[in-house]
Amino acid sequence: MEWIIKPHLDANGGQLTPREIVAELDKYIVGQEEAKRSVAVALRNRWRRQQIPEELRDEIAPKNIIMIGPTGVGKTEIARRLAKLAQSPFLKIEATKFTEVGYVGRDVESMVRDLMELAVSMVKAEERDKVKAKAQDAVEERLLDLLLPGSGLEPASRPEGLMEMLEDRTPEMEKPADIKPERDATREKLRQMLRAGRLEERTVDLEVSQRNMPVVEIFSNAGLEELDFNFKEMLGNLLPSRTKQRKVKVAEAREILYQEESQRLIDMDRVLEEARRKVEQNGIIFLDEIDKIAGRDHGRGPDVSREGVQRDLLPIVEGTTVTTKYGMVRTDHVLFIASGAFHMSKPSDLIPEMQGRFPIRVELQSLGAEEFERILQEPENALIKQYRALMATEGITLNFTPDAVKEIASLATRVNERTENIGARRLHTIMEKLLEDISFTAPDLQEQEITINSEYVRERLANLIEDEDLSRYIL
Repeated sequence: MEWIIKPHLDANGGQLTPREIVAELDKYIVGQEEAKRSVAVALRNRWRRQQIPEELRDEIAPKNIIMIGPTGVGKTEIARRLAKLAQSPFLKIEATKFTEVGYVGRDVESMVRDLMELAVSMVKAEERDKVKAKAQDAVEERLLDLLLPGSGLEPASRPEGLMEMLEDRTPEMEKPADIKPERDATREKLRQMLRAGRLEERTVDLEVSQRNMPVVEIFSNAGLEELDFNFKEMLGNLLPSRTKQRKVKVAEAREILYQEESQRLIDMDRVLEEARRKVEQNGIIFLDEIDKIAGRDHGRGPDVSREGVQRDLLPIVEGTTVTTKYGMVRTDHVLFIASGAFHMSKPSDLIPEMQGRFPIRVELQSLGAEEFERILQEPENALIKQYRALMATEGITLNFTPDAVKEIASLATRVNERTENIGARRLHTIMEKLLEDISFTAPDLQEQEITINSEYVRERLANLIEDEDLSRYIL
């Protein structure tokens, strides 16, 4: 709540074109071309909306999307990668969060508050990068002040052993007339040593602020995070902050001082304004498991009404104003991407008003052996690449033959057909079981090359796959 970089730009100075967006998604997601095209158009439409006259701009609502397909086919990954491409605040939340028994339905507005928190963190990270050079300069000066406390005249007041490291001192520099030149020369000498990393293990006395916060428990259905104000911050402002002197090494002091200096240099008013703009104009909320709140309720039970949850969600999706601790946030132009397997229900089981707010329906296809082969090898974060990198840390070169990859894909497909179809997630369980022995003994194997072929795969997994009862538990 997963960092802002400059937006991806094309040669014309605009955001990526739909074709370029699909090409970027292809690097991580195999297949599902229709879904990629839909989300690419939705993202491009945001840029198009920013280019039109302001009086018409507010009238254009985002085209929300419902992705329909079984688990493990790439629904969440598509939305997550899309948000990363757009450098947008992105929040993934399960619709079932609002129906949990005993929780009386979580306040649906909490998703907007969470999204705002993410946006503030993102913009602060961006601003911190902008002031990095100034903050580092200020930290260096403060570290030098700590290394040369007081006036710099009394050797006893300086960190123990530091004087011995300053080799350029001469008896003449002890004269009162030479006090300032001595101090300047000593400071510059320390600056060079500090930049060279020779003082990292030195200990300095650093004052750090601390607050003694009382333990406060609030008993309510919504919980502390749902209050319209931040109770802890309010108490923190009422209680005086105290400082405590700690002895820390220069390396640790640098980190503490950097946080203080960068926070001081950041204009928080501008951060909050930019974060609010990003949420309102570019925010993306991914509503997973929306099929679990679709359909009419049959009979009475302890569960929160599914139709009631839809009606609670409706104002947020339609566009409303939500109160957060950072001010009012409008959701009129937040893009909502919903997903669900829809095994027991269908999109038409949603209440009509909710259906109208998700005009784009995309069906994702189930994955087979051919797609599994590509998933194992082609994406930039392909599973085989991941395991090779992990084993390389132990000095082991792991190689997979083409027939081994084909066998793994085939076995994963068979298990999905005979048990629950969990899509590409099955590859994780298969690979983990396949490489279990190698992973366990890797530190003892020394540097060597190991080749995984189809025979090794069958030897490790074939019996397990054939035993249907066992495969249900293990794979």
